[in-house]
Amino acid sequence: MALRLFRMSQDVVTPLIKRNCAVSAFELQHKNPVQRKVEKIPKAQYGGRHTVTMLPGGGIGPELMSYVREVFRFAGVPVDFEIVDIDPASEGNEDLEYAITSMKRNGVAIKGNIETKSEATGILSRNVALRNELDLYVNVLHCKSFNAIPAHHQNVDVVIVRQNTEGEYAMLEHESVRGVVESMKVVTVENAARVARFAFEFAKNNNRKKVTTIHKANIMKLADGLFLKVARDIAKEYPDIQHNDMIIDNCCMQLVSNPHQFDVMNTTNLYGSITSNVLCGLVGGAGLFSGRNYGDHYAVFEPGTRNTGTAIAGKNIANPVAMLNAAVDMLYHLGHRYHADCISDAIHKTIDIDGIHTPDLGGTNTSTDIVQNVLKHLAEKRTYW
Repeated sequence: MALRLFRMSQDVVTPLIKRNCAVSAFELQHKNPVQRKVEKIPKAQYGGRHTVTMLPGGGIGPELMSYVREVFRFAGVPVDFEIVDIDPASEGNEDLEYAITSMKRNGVAIKGNIETKSEATGILSRNVALRNELDLYVNVLHCKSFNAIPAHHQNVDVVIVRQNTEGEYAMLEHESVRGVVESMKVVTVENAARVARFAFEFAKNNNRKKVTTIHKANIMKLADGLFLKVARDIAKEYPDIQHNDMIIDNCCMQLVSNPHQFDVMNTTNLYGSITSNVLCGLVGGAGLFSGRNYGDHYAVFEPGTRNTGTAIAGKNIANPVAMLNAAVDMLYHLGHRYHADCISDAIHKTIDIDGIHTPDLGGTNTSTDIVQNVLKHLAEKRTYW
């Protein structure tokens, strides 16, 4: 299977990912594809149950996935997992190709961060290749403060909409002469428009008032200049939503000093990675927030900052909340709102009311303490399928 670095399409359109629509986002994607015509693959759904690809990844990924499965079993969630392990030390792409096949078959996946230990030029970054092959052109991270967690700022509520398939992550590098390496940053009108339109549609459908485009057009006048121009053109179609822009350097400082000025952020790939980590660090860290990756036909859910956590693997101190929140987002996407609401409420009570916190949040509780407390709250509800 040929792995594409990115795909070009004919129309600039964006799926509307809304939790309150009459049908689930999963059904919108697979029953009404709009981005491009592809060979139809039957999705794995049997008797109201969904089959989802699970990629545990490396580091703390496998243990966090075990917590997700434990919570789902306890709550009677109508989801079955197809577990696919990718060997981080592999010198081939066979594991990656099988994972992509599984994700195309199921349409939805939940994943940890997948390491790529090989430095061979022919071995693709697993995470980037998955996003590019499935055309997961946008990543969404909703960073909202937890009341019971001490942080630099309270009442933060910011959504980062990140271009997910090109920019500095295009994986196009070459050594022009010995000792001189050139790395290409790819920005296209089409993909810049897709992510900008997604950001404005998200703002419109979620009662958000402002979109801020993050760039470095003062230096990268062609690449970031194009990204900014496209965003400004798209903004004209949404007169009720305020649009401004900010250079990435200043943006990082503004996030630290006054994050409340931001509402929805429209970013390139690299700047989205930077701002996501800065923002999560301000309001609690990497263990809390989930990331959603959307294409027109597939969706992948994962922890928002994409950290492997190798140093704390197996110590029962990794914060499972980010992965559990990713699982909740996945359930909303699949249309299982009742189970999603139950698990989300149990997580909120565990963190904000019961004060069960792992060491990354300044607490002394273990990973299993959080999971067992979530199960305790779920036991108070009537779950069914």
